[in-house]
Amino acid sequence: MSEPLLSVRNLIVEFPTRAGLLRAVDEVSFDIAPGEVLGVVGESGAGKSLTGAAIIGLLEPPGRIAGGEIIFDGNRIDNLDNDDMRALRGKRISMIFQDPLTSLNPLYRVGEQLIETILTHLPLSTGEARKRAIELLDEVGIPAPETRIDGYPHQFSGGMRQRVVIALALAAEPDLIIADEPTTALDVSVQAQIISLLKNLCSEHGTAVMLITHDMGVIAETADRVAVLYAGQVAEIGSTRDLIKHPKHPYTIGLMQSIPSLEGEADRLVQIPGSMPRLNAIPPGCSFHPRCKKAFEPCMSKRSPLIEVGSTRTACWLYGAEQ
Repeated sequence: MSEPLLSVRNLIVEFPTRAGLLRAVDEVSFDIAPGEVLGVVGESGAGKSLTGAAIIGLLEPPGRIAGGEIIFDGNRIDNLDNDDMRALRGKRISMIFQDPLTSLNPLYRVGEQLIETILTHLPLSTGEARKRAIELLDEVGIPAPETRIDGYPHQFSGGMRQRVVIALALAAEPDLIIADEPTTALDVSVQAQIISLLKNLCSEHGTAVMLITHDMGVIAETADRVAVLYAGQVAEIGSTRDLIKHPKHPYTIGLMQSIPSLEGEADRLVQIPGSMPRLNAIPPGCSFHPRCKKAFEPCMSKRSPLIEVGSTRTACWLYGAEQ
């Protein structure tokens, strides 16, 4: 892999409560190279969206980064003040949210919102910014962009609104896009179009993408590598092909076995017993061990580091690390 554009090292996100500190992201580490799509997958509550929000500086109080480092293009950014982070956000790092209505102001035309973003980050005149906005709408597949640019968000379908949000994310030609469940609210045919669009952006612009999702189908179609999160920790990370075909961590194996197969003849899908622990009840050792059929002594007391197993790395004592 080329020199990483983004390096997350031992990231910890905590929430202070009356009952004490709740650790929602627990020493998460990964890299993303220029032009690469890293899929971040896991159940609801695994810490996927919080990791993305921490990177872009949008953690909701009282959530805070309590440890680790976030290094972007060689510079540490987790300790930037609000003004410096605001200058970086939108210009070099953009975010696509799950619900496009949270990103679009219903009172303003989409063109006005695009032009404002472009003028904020690029040295263009208003006329040049409008031309750039039309080009962006055309690039993301909005038909008749010259006229649709003057429409309001409610005049666009869900899929078209998501395309507008992607155009907004691209407005300042960022190096990294954090896409948080960008296809969840869309029907299957529109999902496929948005996935294709994201892949084209990476290949044509060299944009890196952190794709947060719980949908392994989206991951298989889009991502170059995958990080599987469980209870705020990385369970396994590796190339998409190897992780899907030959998963190593028992949790990843369970995820793969729970996906329906067109060729299978099983009457029932395999399911992972139990549920992910609450933040105030995360067990010691491997947080997955209460649900794991292969758990043995080290799992109950010690957390495994990420162990290289073939082309993937997995946090599991089954793979011969020093115990």
